[in-house]
Amino acid sequence: MGKLLNANYYSMTIRFVRILFLVALTVQKGFAQLDIERQYSKLLEDVQLKGVFADSKTFPACTPRFPVATIVSNYEQKRQQRNFDLKSFVDQNFIVPVQASVPLTRDPDASVQKSLEDQWKFFVRQPVPAKQQGQSTLIPLLKPYMALDAGGEDLGYWQSVFTMMGLHAAGVTQVAMVRNMADNFSYLINRYGYVPAGNRTYYLSRSQPPVYALMVNLLTEVQGRRSLINYLPALQKEYDYWMAGKEKLAQNGQADRRVVRLSSTIYLNRYFDDRDTPRPEAYREDVAVARQRAGLFKKGRPEAEIYRDIRAAAESGWEGSSRWLKDGKTPRSIQTTNVIPVDLNCLLFHLEVTLSDAYRLKGNKKLAQQYLELARQRYNAIQRYCWNPRRAFFCDYDLTTQKSTPVSSLAAVYPLAFRAATREQAQQVAAALKRDFLKPGGLVTSLTVSGQPWDAPYAWAGLQWLAIRGLRQYGESALADQIKLNWISDNLRVFKANGYLMPKNNLVSQLNTPVSTVPYAPSNGVLLWMLKNN
Repeated sequence: MGKLLNANYYSMTIRFVRILFLVALTVQKGFAQLDIERQYSKLLEDVQLKGVFADSKTFPACTPRFPVATIVSNYEQKRQQRNFDLKSFVDQNFIVPVQASVPLTRDPDASVQKSLEDQWKFFVRQPVPAKQQGQSTLIPLLKPYMALDAGGEDLGYWQSVFTMMGLHAAGVTQVAMVRNMADNFSYLINRYGYVPAGNRTYYLSRSQPPVYALMVNLLTEVQGRRSLINYLPALQKEYDYWMAGKEKLAQNGQADRRVVRLSSTIYLNRYFDDRDTPRPEAYREDVAVARQRAGLFKKGRPEAEIYRDIRAAAESGWEGSSRWLKDGKTPRSIQTTNVIPVDLNCLLFHLEVTLSDAYRLKGNKKLAQQYLELARQRYNAIQRYCWNPRRAFFCDYDLTTQKSTPVSSLAAVYPLAFRAATREQAQQVAAALKRDFLKPGGLVTSLTVSGQPWDAPYAWAGLQWLAIRGLRQYGESALADQIKLNWISDNLRVFKANGYLMPKNNLVSQLNTPVSTVPYAPSNGVLLWMLKNN
């Protein structure tokens, strides 16, 4: 009897340990956190399409007051009743986030640089307490971090590198925060196998431009080059995420997730999203695009295909750009997954070079050489598919037409910024930037006026920094200095008028009507970097 009890106890213990392991694994992968797209289902659709909130991002950021299953069950019962009030139901069952107010008082005698440095405190966010984790879509981080804007909680991926540039320029006073940011991104990579687009669970189906290598290279300027070895496991995981599916591609022209095979030795990357539904944070807008009248475009195009391309454009960081539109103007013509983006492949080229360097520092000559060879192959592929000799410019590549896309954009500065261009190409790109893109306030994002935020007449801080970096690396310092001077001048004007910087500037209109009333960290970071570096 005793042996039987011991055997039963042993068996129960094993089962219990297995359950704990599965729970731990689930939490590690993020599935235990709130997945509103799958858990809310009809409730999410109704709240977003019926316009309960003016901003589609509001509902996904709400915190449920009760267990989600209970809320959804109650909703299914009550929504059938006459006089059901959806707004009241949401108010009763969710805590609606309130954007933090930011007191933009400023010492009139202080310099703009000092005022921007004083604003850093508005962006600092602390880790979510353990007891609150899993109660909302916010993914908890291990260390304090800088939010993208002073009114929210979100840590965006790719634009955070420009925040880190400004922090880095501050010197020793902000080194700890630069390290915190890098450690938080390392934590996300180790937890999920990649960096989600932001620290929200509804971003878990996609990433953003892979700038993690740029972040850790920035940090090694403070910690020493050998510290790159500490970030090697996370760098490798980031690379593996972007190359996942490569081994499945048996024929030229095939694609799997984010990888495209163009020949037996050439693999390039595209933007993608692992889901093909309306984005929770832009549900109403995505549905409106997918259900637009077909017009000249193929009727009966599956909505799922459109949603996938919309999501892929969101992964690009250039959400709302003519780069992804077949006709350059109609949102429903979006075809992001058919485009080989020059900027993405330059970032992956930089990641391959960084991996080679890290393995060399670690003493692994074989892997160092392997990644150097992969970088060489990608360099040649960028030259072959993304350089347009007729236009003398770097362009995205259209997989369907097998030629350059017609849109000229500042994505062309990436080959210069990451040394994937020849000296002659850099000179030709510089000439085009000076002739076509340069305005009194900086460089416009593209030459297309589409009404989209990542087109003319708008300009973004991070792209100015990349252009300046790239031009200087190829000896085009005079143009780089002019871009810097123009950007500083325009942003000083904006700051003095509003007391803060905006996510993007309109380089045609001097009004620059604010889209929000809170500072934007990447814009602050780039201007501080420019003010502190020659």
